[in-house]
Amino acid sequence: MKNKIKITLGIFAVLFLTACATQSAENVIDPPGFFSGLFHGFIVLFSFIISLFTDYEIYAFPNSGGWYDFGFLLGIMCFFGGSGGGICSKKRCN
Repeated sequence: MKNKIKITLGIFAVLFLTACATQSAENVIDPPGFFSGLFHGFIVLFSFIISLFTDYEIYAFPNSGGWYDFGFLLGIMCFFGGSGGGICSKKRCN
């Protein structure tokens, strides 16, 4: 029980400290929006592989916030088949 409490407190401490991290948005005129997030979600696997060997980021910063995040998530779900259909076994779902 004490281990679980220590792990939980450690996770909260890490999340608390990373919430303070900021990046400056220097003179952003047109930040990436929903469709850029959707595209970046589609190509996330290839972007990740490229980012291992170069100075390329898979997530656009600065972006327009919630709409970019929604597009990114939707793109990832479409690319990786995030509809949840793989959870059902053929015997139960048919």
